[in-house]
Amino acid sequence: MRMITIINKQRTIVVNETAIKKTAHKMLMVLGYEKFDLGIYLTTNATVRKYNREFRKKDKPTDILSFPFHPDLAAGQRIVVTCPEDENLGDIIISLEYVKKEAPNWGRSFEEHLTALLAHGIAHLLNYDHITDEEYRVMSKVERKLLKTVE
Repeated sequence: MRMITIINKQRTIVVNETAIKKTAHKMLMVLGYEKFDLGIYLTTNATVRKYNREFRKKDKPTDILSFPFHPDLAAGQRIVVTCPEDENLGDIIISLEYVKKEAPNWGRSFEEHLTALLAHGIAHLLNYDHITDEEYRVMSKVERKLLKTVE
């Protein structure tokens, strides 16, 4: 059995880590990756800003960053496991501060927005993207599929 690991480095926003883990597990099951590792790092705007600056050259906070373990995978392509280390999707970093601030702009509760971002981050770990309109359409379909599993 692989693991979903949650590291919560912020202390101002209370979250139910067990519920987040269950939600992520359901999403991974739908994708057929329930036996894969997933890291979820919950933190602050300042920490996300640091990672965003370092890895994306954008000196500002954002809601979520995704670091896929299989960066050369084509969107929609299945991960081929050749060794135990391959059973890893990657890591997601979420600024709970940012999520809380942005949720009302999306017409969502904090929990709903966090769940939507979890789906978004998992889709990114599978190398779905939203740079072009077509990529956005395909990625949105995957996100909707993941969100349906947890409604």
